[in-house]
Amino acid sequence: MRLKNGNEYIPQQEEKKQSLQYTMIAVICVCLVLIGTVFAIRSYPQWMAKRGNNGIDLTNEQQKQQVVPNQDVVKQVPTVDSRDAGKPSESESNSGKKSAFISPVSGTIVKDFAMDVPIYSKTLDEFTVHAGIDIEAPLDTQVCAAAAGTVTKVYTDDRLGITIQITHEDGLISQYSNLSTNKMIEEGDVVKQGDVISGVGNTALFESLDAPHLHFEIQKNGEAQNPTSYIK
Repeated sequence: MRLKNGNEYIPQQEEKKQSLQYTMIAVICVCLVLIGTVFAIRSYPQWMAKRGNNGIDLTNEQQKQQVVPNQDVVKQVPTVDSRDAGKPSESESNSGKKSAFISPVSGTIVKDFAMDVPIYSKTLDEFTVHAGIDIEAPLDTQVCAAAAGTVTKVYTDDRLGITIQITHEDGLISQYSNLSTNKMIEEGDVVKQGDVISGVGNTALFESLDAPHLHFEIQKNGEAQNPTSYIK
């Protein structure tokens, strides 16, 4: 076949143009799908965090002064080496009484302490004991030291994710798990009550299907205690 100007018509060129157009359209569609997927993933934790719960509300005026909800964890806490730390003052010592702790994060308890009667785990799909309490809060909400003490462990637990342990007086240890970072403090640091030590994360493998929260434990002489008995 020839055109009026005598040039031969080459159908392959038209087919190549159409193929290129289809390829561009396919690439655009894939990009739109990827953008939508990223948006959905980023929005999921915030949607989960807004679900209603009927647990114990640990938000109070004193805690609001200690913790700034939703504020990103952006800088390291100023601390001192434990070798330079003096003895606790009389006001910090409560001999014969349970030490006064504050809630390490402002939020609602969505899973209670349960060592005698197992409770259901959505992630494990079975009933298990629960050695602490889960306090729901948005991702990266600041987590504070519940009481003054010395940081004795900073590690990643196989079940509970990034974990920090602080040793207090009277044989008490507070443990903070499912954290977002372990870069803010080091073992041996001395912290005051209310010092920011990390943020709420999603690192706990055994609680990964739960809404964003802090897993908080208190131990006395190696035995798990109900944290709500110590939080003032």
